[in-house]
Amino acid sequence: MIDWSIIAEALPAFAEGLKTTMMLLAISCGAGLVLSVPLAVARVSPHRAVWGPVWLFTYVMRGTPLLVQLFMVYHGLAQFEAVRESFAWPALRSPWFCAWLVFTLNTTAYTTEIFAGALRATPSGELEAARSLGMSEATIYRRILLPSALRRALPQYGNEVVMMMHATAIASTVTLVEITRVARDVYYNHFAPLESFGVVAVIYFVLTFGMAGLFKLVERRALRHLRPTASGVA
Repeated sequence: MIDWSIIAEALPAFAEGLKTTMMLLAISCGAGLVLSVPLAVARVSPHRAVWGPVWLFTYVMRGTPLLVQLFMVYHGLAQFEAVRESFAWPALRSPWFCAWLVFTLNTTAYTTEIFAGALRATPSGELEAARSLGMSEATIYRRILLPSALRRALPQYGNEVVMMMHATAIASTVTLVEITRVARDVYYNHFAPLESFGVVAVIYFVLTFGMAGLFKLVERRALRHLRPTASGVA
């Protein structure tokens, strides 16, 4: 049987953990979104010197586990005396900063490839029409390519945000008290796996369902011009 008193007692801690989870998700995805747009433009550049470094960055970040990246930054950099004596050490010894940095770089890599794929998928007719009107390349990117690509990338980007929300669970490995860490503490205190991890499962389900629904609404509004219109018969 479920011991509801354990859940009721732990609810304030779960609320604080949820606040940490959502804050980490928001600042990481927000920074990643800002960084990924110019990187995606560089990624589709015809010049190797421009797209090469971006490709290497996304290849490395997507090719290694997020947990390994977090340990490398939080635990690994501390082994170097030069790092400990540098001006960056006050930030790098902070679990909040390290988690934000790693999550931001990771989601930037995935989002860059998502946006780059959407840029490549832009119909050539749109570009030819823009060039025929005498638009410069900068104007084409600002008025045609980027708005169109960002709209088409919404379904994949929504999945990336949900995946990042799930990934915030590993922030507990560097002492951040998010909802998974709260569940583990409740389990250790009461030896009640259903009451501790069951609550977390419900929270993640509600968050996933809510985010998916929100992105569906945004997609419906952003891509409504692509939906076929129903033609009535007189």
